[in-house]
Amino acid sequence: MAGLYFEDFEPGHVFRHPLRRTVTEMDNVLFSSLTLNPQPLHIDRHFCETETEWGQPLMNSLFTLGLMIGISVNDTTVGTTIANLGMTEVRFPNPLFQGDTVHVTTEVVGKRESKSRREAGIVGPASPDHERGDIDRDDDVLSHWPIPSSVSVSL
Repeated sequence: MAGLYFEDFEPGHVFRHPLRRTVTEMDNVLFSSLTLNPQPLHIDRHFCETETEWGQPLMNSLFTLGLMIGISVNDTTVGTTIANLGMTEVRFPNPLFQGDTVHVTTEVVGKRESKSRREAGIVGPASPDHERGDIDRDDDVLSHWPIPSSVSVSL
């Protein structure tokens, strides 16, 4: 699907993204290794079983965030994003574990024309109270992330 343009986004619209992904131990170890993150909470099963409340490795939170954004792009802004303008107040209220299947919803909560670029508009949260969320395991919310994005205008 081609990405949506600024004028295609309507506040209140909820995307229930059809792409899903079951995360694996390899995802966790590879991502942690590529980012030079030796945190045993992600890569050492014995440590997690004996030293943590979770009893198993947690998926790296930046992997989780990247996966959620990646899943959402196909239905929203593939090819039309000019830039992500920032990520604030990213939260992970529940853990993601190896073997969990991730699915994502995105709500359009606001948009405005760009003040500096005639060919762009800004789509994103109108306030920090509005969020995009990733849902998994019995509808547990795994993360919230308000991300304003600059999106092309169809000229």
